[in-house]
Amino acid sequence: MPVAFAKVAFTPSVLAQQERMGSGRYARLLSEDRQGGDRIGPAERTFIEQIDGFYQATVSETGWPYVQFRGGPRGFLRVLDDQTIAYADLSGNRQYISLGNLTRNQRVALILMDYVHARRLKIWGHVEIADPDDGDLATRVPTPGTGQVERLITIRVAALDWNCPQHIPQRLNTEDVADQIKALKAENDALRDVIARGQK
Repeated sequence: MPVAFAKVAFTPSVLAQQERMGSGRYARLLSEDRQGGDRIGPAERTFIEQIDGFYQATVSETGWPYVQFRGGPRGFLRVLDDQTIAYADLSGNRQYISLGNLTRNQRVALILMDYVHARRLKIWGHVEIADPDDGDLATRVPTPGTGQVERLITIRVAALDWNCPQHIPQRLNTEDVADQIKALKAENDALRDVIARGQK
């Protein structure tokens, strides 16, 4: 288990529950020789830049969590370096709950889902909010074709961890289904051609 993840997630109350429930061994995994969990490697980069949506949690100044879904074309969430990700924040329902929360508490938690392959990546980080015309950043963050970009969000990764796939339901999106249908149709056409040639 990455030490950065444990340092963020294993608060005193969490450690107490682990001991009470018999899983205190997790806490004992923390040691000076265990490093990592706060850098984006090749596997994480590939995963991050191929997803088409994620869940984002912020916390209000009154302590209430708020979870929102962010979606876009594959690649809309971009890896800028081994500790920074970014996306263009589009105009939505104009409630600005996430934005308001982030102006008081820059901490954010993301869950990135790949339902097709039952994979899930958790990310904790600190947000910086930039103007959509912010020079160099604007050229590095993809702009989805629909909607008005109101701001650019960069997230400095504090910790990340791959989640257990055990209870992730497998779901296919329309793009995956269309690709599978296309492949099956091509295979079917090829088999028909073989049968037709054999009957001549």
